[in-house]
Amino acid sequence: MNQLKKLTLPLLILVSLAFVPFHHGWADYDQTKVVEYTGEIVEFTYENPHATAKVKDGKKTWMVILAPTSRMEARGVPVDKLKKGNKLHVYGYPHKKTKDEMRAERIFVEEVKYELR
Repeated sequence: MNQLKKLTLPLLILVSLAFVPFHHGWADYDQTKVVEYTGEIVEFTYENPHATAKVKDGKKTWMVILAPTSRMEARGVPVDKLKKGNKLHVYGYPHKKTKDEMRAERIFVEEVKYELR
């Protein structure tokens, strides 16, 4: 039993670290360059660690990293309106290395502003 206790904490740490590479660090986004546009939602995923939306702005499609689902719920974001074909106004920052990816600071759904930070 004592051996099991000694292995439990290291095992929990190892399992936790396995999920770290999938988290989007905010330092990877250039906060000196604002990206703002209104586009059509091509795809929407509502799961952790962050909800995401592919949003087409003219000829360009952005991968928009939104907030965690718990924060979106706490901010009152109407997730049912974030579906394919609907319009979304996005304000955020481009990824420093990944082309056509951005982190949304705020979004406007049917002209209502939702702060995601």
